[in-house]
Amino acid sequence: MRDLIDAFWRAAAYCLHPRVILWSLLPLAVAGGSVAVLGWSYWEDSVAMVRGALEQWSLVAAMLQWLESIGANQLRTLMAPMIVVALSVPLVVIATLVLVALLVTPAIVRMVVRRRFAQLQQREGAPWWQCVLWSLGCTAAALVALMLSVPLWFIPPLVLVLPPLVWGWLTYKVFAFDVLSSHASPSERRHLLRQHRLRLLLMGVVCGYLGAIPTLLWAISAVTLIFAPVLVVLSVWLYTVVFAFASCWFAHYLLAALQKLRAGEVVVEPAFSAAPVVQP
Repeated sequence: MRDLIDAFWRAAAYCLHPRVILWSLLPLAVAGGSVAVLGWSYWEDSVAMVRGALEQWSLVAAMLQWLESIGANQLRTLMAPMIVVALSVPLVVIATLVLVALLVTPAIVRMVVRRRFAQLQQREGAPWWQCVLWSLGCTAAALVALMLSVPLWFIPPLVLVLPPLVWGWLTYKVFAFDVLSSHASPSERRHLLRQHRLRLLLMGVVCGYLGAIPTLLWAISAVTLIFAPVLVVLSVWLYTVVFAFASCWFAHYLLAALQKLRAGEVVVEPAFSAAPVVQP
């Protein structure tokens, strides 16, 4: 646990490094720019489409009429924008996470190795295309989990629990693999991911809940929905900072674990070993 906390504070300090701040601007430019253009172009159409779909459902239409009868017209007006935001934010979070993993994590790993683990040798790591496929596969699984959990979001406590847990699992799977991909051999990577699975999952869940903090921007006031395209870009920047921190945290923890593994007497067996040859 001491190694976990030590890596946490080192990651927090690294996030203040000018290079890390500059590297975080690249995912912001890609994701933030895309979200700003899409939000500016399709925000009103999306809200109108969701409002029309709600009015076609008899149960929802009856609830909207009831809100109007009690004078809660503002809630009726805000329901469609809130649904659009609720469905868009998880996609923005996942897209930002994947961009940070692909564009920022390799640079952060190189910096951590150069400044702290200069003697750590690179071994037959995973090629870049395997990292991309791994990230895309985990992202697809996270999207399926989010879609299956959407009906449970209407239960107030669960909407604060389920999405961060999915983001945390995705953070753990993507960053743990990417951090070890360049320096650990396949057998070392499997050994470390198996040995530290629970701690890595805990780190991912913590980062998932940190990633949920920018979502609170939408809970400040209903007026924030008017500035949705601008606030989404601000949220993307906050998500980028959180996931850059996660990348630093996983890099410090796993590279230290890899160094200890190589310094100790632990022998990592290959996945498939040849049968011993018995001499006559």
